[in-house]
Amino acid sequence: MFSKSQKPYTDLLGKTNRIVEGTTINGDIISPADFRLDGHLIGNFQSSGKIVIGPAGSVKGDIICNNADIEGKFEGKIQVAELLNLKSNASVRGEVICSKLSVEPGADFSATCVMNPIE
Repeated sequence: MFSKSQKPYTDLLGKTNRIVEGTTINGDIISPADFRLDGHLIGNFQSSGKIVIGPAGSVKGDIICNNADIEGKFEGKIQVAELLNLKSNASVRGEVICSKLSVEPGADFSATCVMNPIE
């Protein structure tokens, strides 16, 4: 009677989860939709969508996603199936695995990097 059917992934397209500045999460996040992080995550993140780490945001842990834009700080291992885009004020330390990499001048990129073609 009150059962709620789960929406298909196509209904999630264009919708973005958001963690605002000043918020700290200790733990893992799994989301099928896009995600914008302006706060701090200490833990792992997994999504079949895109993650955006805003200028005030930071992640200390592992990330697995389709696409990523980083403006803030990241420390750990990141696996991006398609495009990893590092903005000029980004700081990335650790291990990077991606298909395509875009680094703006000024970004701090201190990581090992393996580039795999899209399968």
